[in-house]
Amino acid sequence: MIEQFKRPSAAILAALIAVLMNGAATAQDTCKNRGQLDTLYCDDNGDLVADAPKDPKLWRDPATLVFAYTPVEDPAVYANVFKPFTDHLTSCTGKRVVYYPVQSNSAEIEAMRSGRLHIAGFSTGPTGFAVNMAGAVPFATKGTDKGVQGYHLLAIVKKDSPYQKLSDLKGKRVAHTSPSSNSGNLAPRVLFPPLGLTPDTDYKPLMSGGHDKSALGVQSGDYDMAPVASDVYERMVGRDTIKGDEMRVIYKSAIFPTSSFALTYDLKPELFAKIKECFFNFRFPPSMVKEFNGDDRFVEITYKDTWAVVRDVAEKTGTPYNKAAYDAEVKREAEALAKKQQQQAPAAPKQ
Repeated sequence: MIEQFKRPSAAILAALIAVLMNGAATAQDTCKNRGQLDTLYCDDNGDLVADAPKDPKLWRDPATLVFAYTPVEDPAVYANVFKPFTDHLTSCTGKRVVYYPVQSNSAEIEAMRSGRLHIAGFSTGPTGFAVNMAGAVPFATKGTDKGVQGYHLLAIVKKDSPYQKLSDLKGKRVAHTSPSSNSGNLAPRVLFPPLGLTPDTDYKPLMSGGHDKSALGVQSGDYDMAPVASDVYERMVGRDTIKGDEMRVIYKSAIFPTSSFALTYDLKPELFAKIKECFFNFRFPPSMVKEFNGDDRFVEITYKDTWAVVRDVAEKTGTPYNKAAYDAEVKREAEALAKKQQQQAPAAPKQ
C-alpha cells in the first residue's frame, strides 16, 4: 500500500512562504523601471509595456490559444466575424484557437491578467488598462496598405431633432458609453467644452453601457445625443441596425487609433513572434473588409507611439490608467451589470 502524503509541518510551511516572499521581493528589486504598470510587471526597456519574464521557466506555451475581441457590440456577432482569422491562426500556429466572448471591458482585462486569455482586441480607451493591469502588449491594429485608418468621435442626434450644434444640448439627455471608453466618455470631456458643451456641468452623462446601446438609444428617443465611435456607428448603419437616414452627425473629431490587438507579455518568445507573423500575413476576406469599413489587414503599431494621444486624453480628464482608476471602473461595470440583470429579471407573479 502506498503511504499517504503527510501534511507539511507549520515550520516547513513557514519556510516555504519565506522563500517565496524573498523570491518575489528579489524579483521586484531587479526591476529598474515600472512606470504605471502593476507590480506584477516590469518595463526596464522603457517602451511602456510589460517586459517578458527574465526566467524562461515563466514563459508560457499553451496548447490552446484563447482569442477575444472588445465587447463594443454583441459578442456573438464577432465570433462569426473573426472566424476566418481564428481559422487562419489555427493553421498558421499549429495550435487550436478558440474565441472567448466577453461581456465587459473589465472582464476581458481580468481574463488576460489571470492567464485565461492570450490574444485580444481591446477598444481604444481600455487598451491602457489592459497594458498596465494585465500585461497586454499591443502590436497591431486594423488598417490598409496606407497604414492605420483609425476612427473619429461622432456626436449623433436624430435627423428630425432641433439640435444643430453641441451647445444646443445643454440640459438634455446625453448618453456616454462607459467611464473607460475613449470616444464614448473621455474624449468628449476634453473636446466638447471648447465648443460650448461641458459634461457634468451642462448635462449629466447617462452611461448606456456601449456604443451600440448609445446609438440605438438616440434612434429610439431615449437620448437626445450620444458621442460614439465612427467605426462602430458605420458598421451598425451598414448592417441596417441603425437607420442612417434617420440620424444626423453634428460633430466629428480628428482621427483616433482604433482597437488594438495585443498578446499577453509572458508567452514564449518564439510563440509571441509566430503569432505576430500570423497576424501580418493575413488578409481579410470580403466579409471582414465589409464589416471593418474597408480595412483589409493588420498593421503594426506600438503602444508608446500610437496610443500617445489616447493617454494624453486620459491624463487631461483625470483618469490615468492606474490601479485606482481601474478598480473604480470594475466597480462601476459590476454595478451596471447588476442593474441590467435586475431590470431583465421576470416580475414576480401576483398573489
